[in-house]
Amino acid sequence: MSNREVVVLSVGGMRFVTRASTLQQFPESRLARMLNSGDQEFKLVNGEFFVDRDGTLFSYIMDFLRTLQVSLPTDFSDYQRLQREAEFYELYPLADLLSQERLLKPRLEILEVRFSFQEMQAFFRIFGSCSTTVEMLAGQITVFTGQQSGQSWNSPFPSQKPLVPLPLERPSHHDMVFQCGSDYSAGDQFMARYVSIQPDNRKLINGTNVLGLLLDTLLKDGFRLISTRTVSSEEKVECYTFERMKRPAGLTITVNQTLSSSRVAQTKRSQAQKGK
Repeated sequence: MSNREVVVLSVGGMRFVTRASTLQQFPESRLARMLNSGDQEFKLVNGEFFVDRDGTLFSYIMDFLRTLQVSLPTDFSDYQRLQREAEFYELYPLADLLSQERLLKPRLEILEVRFSFQEMQAFFRIFGSCSTTVEMLAGQITVFTGQQSGQSWNSPFPSQKPLVPLPLERPSHHDMVFQCGSDYSAGDQFMARYVSIQPDNRKLINGTNVLGLLLDTLLKDGFRLISTRTVSSEEKVECYTFERMKRPAGLTITVNQTLSSSRVAQTKRSQAQKGK
């Protein structure tokens, strides 16, 4: 039976087809031993292993065995039940991870956009509770500068002179500051600043247009607008607050590194059961 290449399991009425090597990722687990022993919990019926356990939760266990990652849906809440199933199959590295719910649960993420007008310029400040998100957003935003001659500051046509990219101001890992518009220099010359937000390739100089593109980008990234307010009526500072549930990155397990810890965890559990 150990020479099987394809294994079929029926768990709680749900059918799973996988490779034997997948089930043998953790050699000390019951799923690995199932292929060679006559465990009463795993009955072979018509060429399929019948297991009277929760099939829906087993799908997460199979995903873990295939990827060696713990990736759960945003609305998942059955951590204790899934941990119990992992212990039943003696997948102790998975059970130990599931005992640390805080590492797996989605966390609420807040992002705030402040926008203001001063003469012919628009100013933006973005603050986020997650520095990784702010870093990614900063990678999408580019500010370009160049001279304009005899053009209105909100002209849709950039200067013919080459535009030079400017670095964003980053007061901290959690925020960024930038501006767009035109600043009068001398004669009919204007220093213009344009903003581009990927994946959109346009270079926009009008603050209202940049704000619209920025808000649209955040909505497409899964954020939800929860409030708008005027922070300062005199300076005309508008504040837009967004939130989203941020899923943690999948926790990865390296098999070779967890075999020893699996043995330790299994020994501790066995000792605890004997002491009862």
